[in-house]
Amino acid sequence: MVCMPLVVAEAATADDVIAKLIDQTQQANAALMRGDVGTYRQMVSLTDDFVLMSPFGGVPSKAAEYTPERWERMGRFFRNGTHRQEVVQTYGSQDMVVLALIERDSVEVGGLPAQEWALRVTLVYRRVGTEWHLAHRHADPLANGISRQQAAALARGLPASQ
Repeated sequence: MVCMPLVVAEAATADDVIAKLIDQTQQANAALMRGDVGTYRQMVSLTDDFVLMSPFGGVPSKAAEYTPERWERMGRFFRNGTHRQEVVQTYGSQDMVVLALIERDSVEVGGLPAQEWALRVTLVYRRVGTEWHLAHRHADPLANGISRQQAAALARGLPASQ
């Protein structure tokens, strides 16, 4: 299957665009969880001002940081995974779509043994001409919830167990 960034004719409704972006997001992230960064990159185009807020925290990364070498490392970071997503809420306008999702993956991440990963994710897509590009991704591993004490420890920069 040849994949390209989502291109939608002007007459498409917001609901049509949202449905297509949900499907494309599912397929692209499933490929990434298998370590197939090539398919992911064919399906998802980033805006020039893209920002990623990683589920591991730290300083957000920006589009200019995504060099070919970084993409290659990302393809090695995820291995042998499966992906499914639950749509929590969507918002759409003529030029922007927001998807609030729960991603549920079973995957090897960064050399760790395979395990279940449940992430709360917000994706912001922006229309550039007739194409939809990913402008922002925020993910956190809090889909199963944590206590106020654990959240307070994380906010102080401590391990959640303290």
